[in-house]
Parts: sequence; C-alpha cells; structure tokens
Amino acid sequence: MLIGLDVRLHAYAQGGISRYARRLAMELPRQMADERLLVIAHRRETEPLPLPDTVRTIRAWTPPHHRLERWALGCELLPWRLDVLHSCDFIPPAWGARRFVITVHDLTFLHYPQYLTAEARSYYNDHIAWAVGHADAIIADSYATQNDLETLLHVPRQRITVIHLAADERFRPLPAAQTREVLARYKLTPGYLLFVGTWEPRKNLPGLLSALARLSDEERRPLVIAGRPGWLYDDIFAQVQSLKLTPWVRFIERVPESDLVALINGALLLTMPSFYEGFGLPALEAMQCGIPVVVSDRASLPEVVGEAGICVPPDDPQALADALRRVADDAALRARMKAAGLRQARKFTWAATARRTLEVYRAVSAS
Repeated sequence: MLIGLDVRLHAYAQGGISRYARRLAMELPRQMADERLLVIAHRRETEPLPLPDTVRTIRAWTPPHHRLERWALGCELLPWRLDVLHSCDFIPPAWGARRFVITVHDLTFLHYPQYLTAEARSYYNDHIAWAVGHADAIIADSYATQNDLETLLHVPRQRITVIHLAADERFRPLPAAQTREVLARYKLTPGYLLFVGTWEPRKNLPGLLSALARLSDEERRPLVIAGRPGWLYDDIFAQVQSLKLTPWVRFIERVPESDLVALINGALLLTMPSFYEGFGLPALEAMQCGIPVVVSDRASLPEVVGEAGICVPPDDPQALADALRRVADDAALRARMKAAGLRQARKFTWAATARRTLEVYRAVSAS
C-alpha cells in the first residue's frame, strides 16, 4: 500500500496542524510493515523533515488553502497512483488517490464564524461539507470534534475515528539551571503566568486580560503571551493599554520549540481560556512539563486535561481570576496538579497516534 501524507502546510505555518502533520510523517514509518509512505511537501519548504531513507518526499506546486487546490493538487498526485491519501488539514483533492482520509481538527468556522476573517470563513464554509462527503474516512482529534461533526454536519458516527494528538517528547521537566539560562535571553524570571497559541479571537485573550486586571497588584503575576499573530488581534494590544496592564504583559512572537520547552518550565501555570479548541496541545505540553494548567471548560480542553487541570467558563473573567489566584497562592495545590498532570500526559503518545492512524489507512484501503 502506497500512502500519501499531505504536509504542505508546514511550509507556511508552524501551528498545531503543521506540527501534527510533521509528527505523523516522522512516526508512521516506525509503525509500518509492508506499507510505503510518500510525503507531499511544498516547494517553498525551507526546513525538510528528518525522515528515514525509506520515505520518499515530493514537492508540490499547489499551495494549501488555494481556491483551486482540490483540482490542482489532484492533478499533481495522479501519476503516483496512491492507494490512500491523508489530508491533515481538512480538505482533500478531488482525485489523485484511490481512497481519501481527512483529519478534522475543529469546526470553529461553524461554531464561531465571527472569530474568522471573511476570507478564511469563506474557504472553510465552501469546502467542509464537500470534504466530509468526499472522504472515505474521517479522523477527529477529540470526542468534542466528533460530536460537532455529528451535530453540525450530520456525519454518521461510524465514519469518524477519534485519535488524540500527543506532545513532543522534548516537553519534559527541565533542570532549573537550564530553564533559567534560556529565560535569561528573554529577560524573564520564573514564576509568570503563560499563554501559548495563535493570537486570534477564539483564544479569548481579552477574557484573560480582563481576569488579570481583576487581581490586585499584590496578587498579580506577570503574564507572558507567546505565539504568533493570527487575525483580528489588534484589540488585544488596545485592551492592554486601556486596562493599564502594560507593565504586567509581555508578548513574545514565534518562540522556537526548543526555547518553548524552557518557557513552559519557567511558568507558574499555563492558561488556555479558549472559547473553542479542537484539542489544545499547549495544555498537554505544559502537563508533560509538570506545569499546572487552568483552561476553559469548553470543547476538547476538559477531555485533554482530565482531572489534572482546573476548568472555568471562558466567558466568566472573575472565575478565571479566582482560579489563577488560587493556583498562584497554593503551593500544595500546584504540587498535586503537577503530579496529576504528569500522569494525565502519559496517556498521550505519538506512537499510539501513528499506530491508530495506520489502522485507519489499512481499513479504508481494504474497503
């Protein structure tokens, strides 16, 4: 069986979906028996993936999220006669393989259309119904996304396989000296509150800033907001000024993953007050580093953190402020959350993710 894995997004963005595609490409060969893997990268890729010699990589011309992507990419793939093509970013081509597998990470654009730009909203709305109908199998990152697929797009449950993601193995507790060495380059000292993610409306940064403003100067800890600008984020900077939080908030763009491990290790806690997450990798990465997490009680986040995290309503800044205060003030609670988080994180591995994904390929190829 010749399997195609579409990782073109990795050339354009370094967010959760591109990391998912990258890790599948690296882990699938370790799980394969008689199968062969063809990785479909993009021509603008500057950081080739570290793959074994058994994996062949081609560089496609068609960019991800292009309006003609369905047809153009299909034409590029036709000569390869793929048995299965896995589209890691929702939308498969119209042809180019015998069977098609897609991963649906979330349905933000249906739940919260106001949180996307008009261009992004149009792209996903124009393609998602066709994509789930065209796919021979659908993978969802979480049971929350599976439920959304059933409720919002009326996809039969038997067509969906839930396969959780995992955190990279480099996310682990680090020696304090190693953490401080990295933090010194960012002029940070340990003990801050941390947010990691794209700066976009569904991440609820305004709610987090409002919660921070409700803490007194004596209670408040510095807040580090790490990630990259997404869309519709200008109001976030204005809110920092209007709430007089400028001395307390630090934005750090595009932190290398090697530094991100230390950045998480240096945090007192990580918070994800998102209105919606398809999975929420930063919360898992933090738990795997032994850092307490305070997250939203919506969508997949309670599923990911289990009983190890504190879950609060994302539209209640006072509840979030109370949770941040509680964790910051209680060392014994933080110790319990650290132990519980490490146990919870051990339930998620990339080996298991790749193994279950390969089972989907085999089943759909045999159908």
